[in-house]
Amino acid sequence: MITNSQSGTNVQEVAAGIFRINTPIPIPGAGTFNFNQYLVVDDAPLLFHTGQRGLFPLVQEAVASVIPVSRLRYVAFSHFEADECGALNDFLEAAPNAEPVCSGIAAMTSIVDYASRPPHVLDDSDELSLGARNIRWLDTPHLPHGWESGLIFETTTRTLFCGDLFTQGGAGKVALTSDDILGPSEAFRKPMDYYSHSPQTGAMLERLAGLKPETLACMHGSAWRGDGAALLRELAAAL
Repeated sequence: MITNSQSGTNVQEVAAGIFRINTPIPIPGAGTFNFNQYLVVDDAPLLFHTGQRGLFPLVQEAVASVIPVSRLRYVAFSHFEADECGALNDFLEAAPNAEPVCSGIAAMTSIVDYASRPPHVLDDSDELSLGARNIRWLDTPHLPHGWESGLIFETTTRTLFCGDLFTQGGAGKVALTSDDILGPSEAFRKPMDYYSHSPQTGAMLERLAGLKPETLACMHGSAWRGDGAALLRELAAAL
């Protein structure tokens, strides 16, 4: 569903109760890139990533096409970066009961100071009930970058919100695919390599594979459905 015809912002359900919000952004001299946020609808709705401050009106409009924005209970993100949490305070203002959700490191280094409301800190392996669903927080320091980085796993649909892993360029027109995303994501990564390549990268990817995710909710490009464990192990081998 297109929620803004001028920007092309659109909303699609990629797993039961999980909606991808996608906005294509023209990059002068470099074609088009895209930014995704994910809305998990439950008794306590959660938004994963906010987009930059400039995207707030578009993302807010998209959320409102699914649920009232004021119902948001949690606003989570992988690491402290403008496209992940730039509009955090805007959403906290629009949703008076919402709390930021982040890692302990993110809280310590940035969010306690940056956010207009105290964060709900999740330590590694902590779970948060949204009602019928639970999300599990996984610390992933420096994967792909950021000391404070973490990812979330929704246990009912087996959806891994995988942040900047498997970033795909272009407009992200296809909301959900089972086609190859590793090849396009590796082609995008290699010229500007934004991975930290820490000594723990392989072990962290193997831990994510052990969750046996069935949907990968990518921050840039199509979400993916299939054998997530196999694909994460292919990524580890490529790195």
